[in-house]
Amino acid sequence: MKKIRVAIVGYGNIGRYALQALQSTPDMEVAGIIRRAGAVNCPPELAEYTVVKDIRELESVDVAILATPTRSVEKYALDILSLGINTVDSFDIHTQIVDLRRSLDAAARKAGAVSIISAGWDPGSDSVVRTLMESLAPKGISYTNFGPGRSMGHSVAVRAISGVRDALSITIPLGTGIHRRMVYVELEEGADFQTIEKAILADPYFVNDETHVTQVPCVADLNDVGHGVNLVRKGVSGTTHNQLFEFNMKINNPALTAQVLVNVARASMKQQPGAYTMIEIPVIDYLPGDHETIIRHLV
Repeated sequence: MKKIRVAIVGYGNIGRYALQALQSTPDMEVAGIIRRAGAVNCPPELAEYTVVKDIRELESVDVAILATPTRSVEKYALDILSLGINTVDSFDIHTQIVDLRRSLDAAARKAGAVSIISAGWDPGSDSVVRTLMESLAPKGISYTNFGPGRSMGHSVAVRAISGVRDALSITIPLGTGIHRRMVYVELEEGADFQTIEKAILADPYFVNDETHVTQVPCVADLNDVGHGVNLVRKGVSGTTHNQLFEFNMKINNPALTAQVLVNVARASMKQQPGAYTMIEIPVIDYLPGDHETIIRHLV
């Protein structure tokens, strides 16, 4: 069976875990790694792979995993989709997902490619669980409680602020979908803490939550990539009240995000051209193997 050839764009935390997930996947192979520095100063684990600065330098790429910061996803996706290569990403600004889907849908259809967006664990696999829960109790209320743990998207957003050397954003669940953001910043010499704090509090990642910013001498001493989620729905099935569903997960954040991206890379090969979120795709398409074998195992 011909293996799906996957390129990894970006080699930070998610890129590293995506490589590990691909190495453990029977139906896929690594087409190459795209880094800003190319093959210069490559980590030793990349010695057996083709490492380049631009995806155009690789041969026969079926799908690109965009292991890039959320705010650069659209730029990379539009460029790669124009080449007829599928893209998958973990874009995580919930309020901008519909707009991104519209943008990438037009580009993907024009190029005859597929883009699966916002494919992490939230948004992403948690979105699938929320959809299932709401289908089981169409009337009711759902709560998503994150953490406690490190938010990659929030941390990356803070690190992008001028004057910040390193940053860590911890999400603390307060219940009923309400969260507190604890942000720890390590500053460049001469940077003004109050200016940086003001920029953080005004950022779309933080503006809707209670946020506390603390300056620390070394963020690395605090870092822990663990995270988690508690999803709850209480509602009505038909006319029967008091239906209660709950889903819990404790995870390594970048490792799970990377695994989801590999799963949707596989699923992208089974869809018609266009852009999709995870809730629009049959869940069976995330797994390797033929449908009948999977049905025997899981149904």
